[in-house]
Amino acid sequence: MPSSAELICVDPKRVHEIWPHAKQYIRSAIDRTGLSAFEDAEYDVLSGDQLLWIAWSGKILAAATTRLADDGKRKVCEIVACGGEDRDRWLPLIEQIEKYASNEGCSSTRIIGRAGWERVLEGYRREYVILEKSIGRNV
Repeated sequence: MPSSAELICVDPKRVHEIWPHAKQYIRSAIDRTGLSAFEDAEYDVLSGDQLLWIAWSGKILAAATTRLADDGKRKVCEIVACGGEDRDRWLPLIEQIEKYASNEGCSSTRIIGRAGWERVLEGYRREYVILEKSIGRNV
């Protein structure tokens, strides 16, 4: 049985110290989906607009970023990017992000990412689908 990991929400005042060691996981997650630009996420993390979370077990196993969104009717915690290694060791830690979201008054957490997340995260359901069609010369 692999040893467990702990989830750490990096203090935005200290994120510049941790970011160089965690950004590879965020970049990898963003590159796999193509849903946003890594530079935008990096700017948001370093400016404090997104929180950086790390799964730690003597080293960084995974990293995730979150942001709070409010559409005027409800508040949602969005897990913007999440990536890492040895997923079985850190996947249960997402429950702590859900608890954080609840404490912040969010009505839900939202993940926009690869379809594979639906298979490994209990309690999440497909709410939206993002479809993309290539047109033109590069088809």
